[in-house]
Amino acid sequence: MKVLIVSDTHRKHKNLEIALERQQPIDLLIHLGDAEGCEDYIAELAGCPLEIVAGNSDFFSRLEREKMILIGNYKVFLTHGNYYYVQSGLADIKSVAKSKGADIVMFGHTHIPVIDYDDDIIALNPGSLSHPRQEGHQPSYILMEIDKTGQAHFSIHFLKKNEKGC
Repeated sequence: MKVLIVSDTHRKHKNLEIALERQQPIDLLIHLGDAEGCEDYIAELAGCPLEIVAGNSDFFSRLEREKMILIGNYKVFLTHGNYYYVQSGLADIKSVAKSKGADIVMFGHTHIPVIDYDDDIIALNPGSLSHPRQEGHQPSYILMEIDKTGQAHFSIHFLKKNEKGC
């Protein structure tokens, strides 16, 4: 199974189009908020099932603020992260995810990609495809692949600066 994880597109979809083209075929697209009303367009663009949550810029959205889903054998907590002080660290969001019985927590909001392995939980932030904030400011996303044994593997992917489509 192949899952593309993105966040913080902020109505700029060229880099999402590039990421989707690069990683096709995918089985699931996860968007962790700040789609800013473009969820129908993103769903059409994906061409596969879409899981999406509301971010702090999704004003008047009817999207859920957070949700639990199952990917393979993994219980996954999806949220944008702004309610869990993720800009100050991962302790709060990991604690909440663990209390919900999650194996993995996926969030956005900081625009900085992270894969954080812990004995109890894995925390993932794909960064931003439109407004990256990490050193080098390269648009980013995470690819989750589940192998034949059911084990999940994660990798951060960057778009080259000259590829930046925003």
